[in-house]
Amino acid sequence: MMIATGGVGVAIPGRGPFAKTAGYSTRVAPATNRVSLEGSGVRLSRPRSPVPAVTDAAETDRGTDPEAVHLAEIARLRAEVEALRARAEAAEAAADHDVLTPVLNRRGFVSAMTRTMAYCTRYKVPAVLLYLDLDGFKRVNDTLGHAAGDAALVRVAELLLENVRATDAVGRLGGDEFGLLLLNAGPDEGREKAAGLKLALEQAAFVWEGQPAALGGSFGVRAFTGQTDVEAWLAEADAAMWVRKRGR
Repeated sequence: MMIATGGVGVAIPGRGPFAKTAGYSTRVAPATNRVSLEGSGVRLSRPRSPVPAVTDAAETDRGTDPEAVHLAEIARLRAEVEALRARAEAAEAAADHDVLTPVLNRRGFVSAMTRTMAYCTRYKVPAVLLYLDLDGFKRVNDTLGHAAGDAALVRVAELLLENVRATDAVGRLGGDEFGLLLLNAGPDEGREKAAGLKLALEQAAFVWEGQPAALGGSFGVRAFTGQTDVEAWLAEADAAMWVRKRGR
């Protein structure tokens, strides 16, 4: 008898499908279609079908619509670039602003002065610098504590911002010293602004844990006259402030 398994013929002597031969028996496993020769140690089975290769979904998408995938990748990269730009701008803004008060720090104020000096030189536009040193601030720290002193600095910064234009710049130069940069203003406007701010400081109500504290300050005013060095302009305004403070 001949049994075919997947194109391979196996010859078994005998007269019928269930014939027994010298120590061998044949049977067909109905569930697997495998042929075994019991006692011989030989087992034949039908060849398995090849397993289809598993492809990545992204590769399939690229294969089916490469243009769509390319456009999606471009959109993703653009979004990443915009996110990086936003983070860089936020970091730059944080680097230019005071950590305590809502105004520029010295670095940011100096940058504003540099831009203003270049603008005024090119377009012949006037500008004036005000230098403020608070009066009696040490007394606030000594009597009410450093937390009260910090709160007073914040209040002063807020008051300065409330009394300048959006085109002006306000910065904390260090400690209890502030700078104000007024564009399109000359020395007369600067002195007038300084007098108004001095009065506003003196009238400002600052109370810490039920205890009032007086706020005041001395201003130095120095107009832009073609200075080419930021620190030199600041020094001129600082010197004018000390003349006012010592003359009181």
